[in-house]
Order: sequence, then C-alpha cells, then structure tokens
Amino acid sequence: MVKENTMQQTEIGLIPEDWEVEILENIAELINGRTFAQNELLHKGKYRVLRVGNFFSSDKWYWSDLELAHKFYVSKGDLMYAWSASFGPRFWTDDKTIYHYHIWKVETTSRLDKFFLFHLFEQDKENIAKQSQGGTMFHITKEAMGKKKFPLPPLPEQQAIAEALSDADAWIESLEDLIAKKRLIKQGAMQELLTPPSTSSGQAPEGWEVKKLGEVAEVRDGTHQTPTYVESGIPFYSVESVTKNDFKNTKFITEEAHKILTKTFKIEKGDILMTRIGSIGDCKLVDWEVEASFYVSLALIKIKPGFSAEYLCQYSNCQGFKNEMEINSLQYAIPKKINLGPISNVKIEFPRSLPEQTRIVSPL
Repeated sequence: MVKENTMQQTEIGLIPEDWEVEILENIAELINGRTFAQNELLHKGKYRVLRVGNFFSSDKWYWSDLELAHKFYVSKGDLMYAWSASFGPRFWTDDKTIYHYHIWKVETTSRLDKFFLFHLFEQDKENIAKQSQGGTMFHITKEAMGKKKFPLPPLPEQQAIAEALSDADAWIESLEDLIAKKRLIKQGAMQELLTPPSTSSGQAPEGWEVKKLGEVAEVRDGTHQTPTYVESGIPFYSVESVTKNDFKNTKFITEEAHKILTKTFKIEKGDILMTRIGSIGDCKLVDWEVEASFYVSLALIKIKPGFSAEYLCQYSNCQGFKNEMEINSLQYAIPKKINLGPISNVKIEFPRSLPEQTRIVSPL
C-alpha cells in the first residue's frame, strides 16, 4: 500500500512518489486493422472480419479468405480498442480473427501490464464520452491516443491494482444480475398497479381515464427511404435497437443525411420509441441525451404535458395495451404492422393525476 505523504504533483495530478507519468506510445503500440473493399467481404470464408459493429454485440459478420500479415489478426487474450463509433477497450475471447481498420490491437511493452492498461482505458473512455456532445459520434486518432499521458506504477503494483479492479467489476456484475431479477419481480407487481379495477359500467373507475394515445401524445414515424449507411457517423435506430435495447451498436448515416431527416422533428430526451413493423408495441423511453435518426419501422411518441412518458412505457407491458395494439394492427400483414393512425387510436388507461402516474412507476 502507498504510505501517506508520499505523493507528488504531476501534470496529470497527484500520484505516489514511486509512480511515473508516461505517454502511451512509449509503453504500448496501437496497431490498426485492415480496410476492406466490399468485394473482399464474404458471407462465408476462412476468417471472420471483426468490424466496429461487431466489437461489442452485433451478430452480423462478414468473412474473408485472405491470408494476411500477422499484425492484421487478433487472437484470444489480445487487448483491443475500438476508436470510432462505439469506442473503448475489450479483450478478445474468441478464435483467430481479422480485424478492421477502425480497431486497434494493443501490444504492451515489458513496463506495462495489459490488464492494468485496460482499466486505464476504461477510465479514459469516460473522459472521452464527456467530449461527445449529445451522443454525437466521437473519434480519437492514433496520434492523439499515443500522446495521452497515463500514470505508471511499478509493474507488481500495476498487476495488484488490475486484479483488485477486476474483482470489483465481477462484484458489480453480480449486483447488476440481482437488480435485473428484482426488476422482473417489480414488473409482475406493476401489472397489478397499472390495471385499474373493472367496473360494472365498463368505464374507467374513479380517478382514472381512458383516452386514445393520440390525445396524449404526438405520433410520428421515421424515414421511409433506406439511407446510405456509412462505417461511422450518426446512429440510425431500427426495430432491433428497441427489441435488443441496444442503442450503441447501430447502423450509421452521415451528419448531412441526419440534418435532412431531422429538419421538421427529431428524437429528444423524454420521447418514446415504439416498434411498429415486425414487432409491434415494444417501447423504449429515451432517457439519455440523443442525436440520432430512425427508420419507418419505429414510431416516435412525443408525450404532451400532464402525462408521464415513463408510465406509458411501463403500461405498454400490460396485456390490455398489447390487446389494443393487436386490434388496431393490419390483420393480414406479413410481417406484422400497425400504421400511425391506428397507433393514435390505441386506448390507454391512466390515473388523471400526474403524481399518481409517477408514483405507480417509481421504484418499489
């Protein structure tokens, strides 16, 4: 352990006296992957091609039969860093794979433990994210990353710190699993809370209202034209973004295309995205600062004052809402589909009081 009063002031802040400050390029090498022409990307082949979209969770892969120099392959245990779009570090845990130009393979010198560097990268990623205004795409160049200054403890201390942080990560992950289980329990309880008691008249009970969705929200859909996708740029949301709850590993469009698509309206924090083609009625509350466009398969719901967007998202899990979606959908459409007008006609039940709506969906 570091003793008290053994700190030194450096350009990156206070660090222990026996630590150094070093620029990354002196202790590690960032190796870019390879760029590919479209005709080099195959649907079947010898090697998978790891692109930025695959870096975290996407299951759509291209393949290649190319035999390349050793530096263009990543193997199990290698430390990698995606520097464009969904950025950040990751250890590769799979078979030998070709990786794309927008990813670095990181090779460390004998002065630097790669597991310690992973945690340095994780901390630095938070600082980079703060520079990404409103979720806009952020890139970091190899030159800029190489010049970044990091604290460098003695190697045994790096290894001890990395082990302690990894143990903490495992503990946090176990807590997240527990939270997920409690959310499932809460969802069951909410089915009761969100369902008003039936009345003999068939009307909503005292304190509750039944209105059409179009009365409490403005409903829009995304572009009907498939845009030209690019390797990185502005996120472009689709049904899969909502059903997988994954708004990082998306397709991307240019800023110019995004400006055109958002000329009259755009997704904003507090809006709801609802699936309407293929899967219908799945909702996601946009509770983050966002800069993104979306496809026609999604409906954008902008809640009017006096009604809780979070309440609607929770209410969308109720059987009554699902029944309304089915009734208003196109009965013989393949894939399943519901148009904007019928979405606006979907009936919802809710307490008249906004505080009561908020109370119902607050954590149990």
